[in-house]
Amino acid sequence: MQEIIISAKKLTRIYVHGATEVIGLSRIDLEIGLGELVVFKGNSGSGKSTLLSLLAGLDHPTSGDLVVAEHDLAKTSERGLTLFRRQVIGMVFQSFNLLPTLNVLENVCLPALLAGWPYREIVIKAREYLNWMGLEHRMTHLPAQLSGGEMQRTAIVRALINDPAIVLADEPTGNLDSQNGEAVMALLGELNHKFKRTIIVATHSRLADPYATRQIYLKDGRIIGQP
Repeated sequence: MQEIIISAKKLTRIYVHGATEVIGLSRIDLEIGLGELVVFKGNSGSGKSTLLSLLAGLDHPTSGDLVVAEHDLAKTSERGLTLFRRQVIGMVFQSFNLLPTLNVLENVCLPALLAGWPYREIVIKAREYLNWMGLEHRMTHLPAQLSGGEMQRTAIVRALINDPAIVLADEPTGNLDSQNGEAVMALLGELNHKFKRTIIVATHSRLADPYATRQIYLKDGRIIGQP
């Protein structure tokens, strides 16, 4: 039986704007197994980014239960969520979120240094990952000197640097042309298949489909289809 790394029961997120309530997620039940590559599909406003934010510990559920890698996120303090994000989750964003004044190597090392890893150890590890990603000649370059594909590969290495149990990718190909988008998804697919990483991708693109072990469709904050 496959080990469950994510379990959500009646997970709900409601945003309040004055007298108006906006439903981000409505009573979602979900289980994701260790080593899956799951793709959340849906149009803008479907709830996929809201769900990803909850799984990342970037937001609190309004109600329901959410356990990720044995962490009860519905009951975790803000400090606990910060530690959870540093130790358990790697995030890849559509907009890359690289710090413009740090070079590639420094951007990659930063999360591990914040988590208290020894500097020398983490630099060696970062160089190994960057070499694997074909970025060995870009380590001293600033983000503005990189192509979109190079920035996203840098962001993937940064997401991996703390050996996270789960990698979450929010529209990771959204700012890339089709060739670079396919290359980035192939890297995420290899991480899943070869290194058994649990990866969750939220996207409206079809580029992730060939690598998915499962696709989950959302609409209006509800799951409308999954195998």
